[in-house]
Amino acid sequence: MKKYKKKIVLDIETTGINSILDKNVKKHRIIEIGAVEIINRKLTNKKFHCYLNPKREIEEKAFKIHGISNDFLLDKPFFSDISEKFINFIKDSDLIIHNASFDINFLEYELSIMKNKINKINKICNVIDTLIIARNLYPGKKNTLDILCKRYKIKNFNRNFHSAILDAKILSELYIRMTRKQKKINFFVEKKKYDLPKKYKKKFLKNILKLANKSEILLHEKYLKKIKKNKKFL
Repeated sequence: MKKYKKKIVLDIETTGINSILDKNVKKHRIIEIGAVEIINRKLTNKKFHCYLNPKREIEEKAFKIHGISNDFLLDKPFFSDISEKFINFIKDSDLIIHNASFDINFLEYELSIMKNKINKINKICNVIDTLIIARNLYPGKKNTLDILCKRYKIKNFNRNFHSAILDAKILSELYIRMTRKQKKINFFVEKKKYDLPKKYKKKFLKNILKLANKSEILLHEKYLKKIKKNKKFL
């Protein structure tokens, strides 16, 4: 999969908390888009932020999460008004989203209503889901944005309500921290594969990686056999 120099971290807020794929509810719409740019693992000054008129009421459960009211959105633009500018901002980027399927489904639904030529986000971006990254790093644990902030000791910038642009900034910091490359020390590496400079290699292996000799290996094997025969043996 192609990777791009430009990375865009994105978040949205919507009229409801149900998935856009839920056929049992009236289609929810996007009411806020927030996106920030990362280049060379640093935030730039470029961002995309707007509130949108969804042409429908906001559910109470959603309002309690983001605090965006129906009245506040009455004079805001429609998605069709900002779509071209938005597409140009995210085009040819690694698009970084937490729980990406939720946001992508909403964006593609908005594009489908417009009958836009671009109906699939992954045709113009390489989508990266930080929820998948977090699950690989912390399997079996909860990996919400709030929990990850606590785990990485990132202050939520007084986050009383969810905000697309604020969450995008928080997620950008999380992404940078979660994807830091850390060299692993392999204590069982063979001498020939060890990549220290030659003048340090011999000294390091002699003083740090002290390998067992043949007699020590034999004694260890005998000890293991003895344990297998008598489980109580220590």
